[in-house]
Amino acid sequence: MKLLVVSCALLALSTALPQRRVSLKPEQQEAEDQLPAEQNYNNYQQQQPDYRQQQQQQDYRPAKQIDDFRPKVQLDTTTFIPIIRFDKEQGTDGSYKTAYETGNNIQASEEGFLRSVGEDQNALVQQGSYSYTAPDGQIITVEYTADELGFRVKGDHIPTPPPVSPEIQKGLDLIYAGIKANAERAALEAKNNPEAARQQEDRAALDYKGTYYQQ
Repeated sequence: MKLLVVSCALLALSTALPQRRVSLKPEQQEAEDQLPAEQNYNNYQQQQPDYRQQQQQQDYRPAKQIDDFRPKVQLDTTTFIPIIRFDKEQGTDGSYKTAYETGNNIQASEEGFLRSVGEDQNALVQQGSYSYTAPDGQIITVEYTADELGFRVKGDHIPTPPPVSPEIQKGLDLIYAGIKANAERAALEAKNNPEAARQQEDRAALDYKGTYYQQ
């Protein structure tokens, strides 16, 4: 019983006294201090790639703004069509002839010349044709003429207007007849009374300008 009491007293006394650390040599102490830091650094470097790979950065910008900054890759391909044939003749009087054909079955030809339409007045007349293959496989052929009367074109694929009814055609004929009669009457009046014709022309010029003739 006495031995047990003495053992408990010694244990309590040793716990109450301050603990004393056993001192190491300087090189041992330095190695002990540096070892945990090196291990921590190595572990940090090894874990960084895995951490960065696992982490996903969240972008709070609107989706449209994000798409605007993303690089857009667009691949454009071009198929070059060769020119199989090209002919041109140029005359010294302004006339010419030209024709060409391409590798995708386009054929065209045109000729032009000068035609007199009045005193010291010439009009360039151009006429020709061209053909090509439509997406549905149909061969489209167009013939055209351009001169002092305007541009006129012909082709089987061009829609045609419905025929004019007899009533409308009769009204158009009356209008054209009235225009022709007025032109003949003005020409006869100008021949018989040049002064009156000149005054009529002056009145028409004033009316055209918006000033209108007043007697």
